[in-house]
Amino acid sequence: MTDYRSIINDPRLEPQERLKALANREKPASAPVSGGEVNNHIHTVYSFSPYTPSMAALKAQEAGLLAAGSVDHDSAGAAEEMIAACAILGIGGCTGFEVRASFKAGANGKPGPFAERKLNNPDSIGLAYMTVQGLPSSALPKVREFLAPIRRERLARTQKMACSANVLLHEAGLSEIDFQHDIIDCPASMYNHDGEVTERHLLAAAAEKLIAAYGKGPALNEKLALHFGVTPPANVARSLSDPENPHYLYDLLGVLKSGFLSRIFIQPGDRECVDAQTVTAFADSIGAIPAYAYLGDITESPTGDKKAEKFEDDYIEELFDELSRLGYRAVTYMPPRNTLEQLRRVQRLCAERGFMEISGVDINSSRQSFNCPEILQDDFRHLLGTTWALIAHERLASVDSRFALFSPDNPLAMLPLQKRLAAYTLAGKDLDMKHPEASVPGILKKLQEGRYQV
Repeated sequence: MTDYRSIINDPRLEPQERLKALANREKPASAPVSGGEVNNHIHTVYSFSPYTPSMAALKAQEAGLLAAGSVDHDSAGAAEEMIAACAILGIGGCTGFEVRASFKAGANGKPGPFAERKLNNPDSIGLAYMTVQGLPSSALPKVREFLAPIRRERLARTQKMACSANVLLHEAGLSEIDFQHDIIDCPASMYNHDGEVTERHLLAAAAEKLIAAYGKGPALNEKLALHFGVTPPANVARSLSDPENPHYLYDLLGVLKSGFLSRIFIQPGDRECVDAQTVTAFADSIGAIPAYAYLGDITESPTGDKKAEKFEDDYIEELFDELSRLGYRAVTYMPPRNTLEQLRRVQRLCAERGFMEISGVDINSSRQSFNCPEILQDDFRHLLGTTWALIAHERLASVDSRFALFSPDNPLAMLPLQKRLAAYTLAGKDLDMKHPEASVPGILKKLQEGRYQV
């Protein structure tokens, strides 16, 4: 008999088949113990991840999360399945996508103040990662249309990088990457279903060539150093020396990302990383929430996944002024990745500029935990409320665009942001998680009557 988890996590199946397996799964004798955590930034197979949307939702529920959200690079392909899976499991669900946007253009046709500065992107100057959160389901066709040319540009650039990678693989006596077979059509790619192909897909293909040639074990470490000049850190080298390591591919991919990618990397162009103001205007037009993804200077990373490097902190006040000019509505950040001092500064600036705060720890590796206990600390507990506000925004705006959180036609538009968020937090908690759409009409009525205002 086929294990239901293998069906739920099979990207080759149709979403409805995965959802059916999720609904009919063998349920545990007792429900998972919830710590009250949430995570709004889970990557799925629609960009790069070990998890389908259904499995991501299940892993979130099994970790005790009360709400989970999918955010994929240049894709909202996971959105409908993620919402349906969360409803089956009785947890809150939300969706979004992540893009790299250009900060190179300023006002009046002049270069922007960050055209030649590093923001939150380790690989590029003047480009920044951002998310568009709370996608109304009615807007998903427009989202696909908006992202299609970005996906095409990124695919073409990745193919050129694959050619450079093949030169290095050939010199090392390894099999070369067949871009169509090993990347576009491989089980880890959903490109033919509105997913994105990223550098991680390319590096995973290269990793498979290394494993096929050298096997899993100490020899692979030796060949990495000999042929590619890449010496893994001691702890990673130990993991790669263990053939039974269940995270082997992801550990090797991480090594290649830090020591191999720079040799083949091609900077993206303006058609792949469109102007930030274009993205924020699009988000506003569909009733979604454009958010800047704060990274901050890294000295000693609490999670150990970033090297020491400077990003936005030296000019963060100026950056927040620019975010206001560009039309951002929110800032998203990850409590485990920064110091308390850094995040308190971000929180202060969000309050001063009227930005919503959104939290989520990006999940794209089998090694990562779905939990984020830091969000339960007093300094971050308000992010639980903004998650329910985000969920309410998405569900309500899917039915009536006037109820998008930042819509000028919202009946609560005259309220300060914090009061609006408080009302939407109560509305989000009032949703029937098993049947969220069915409870929306009653919640809309309560909002119009002011019954959620505190």
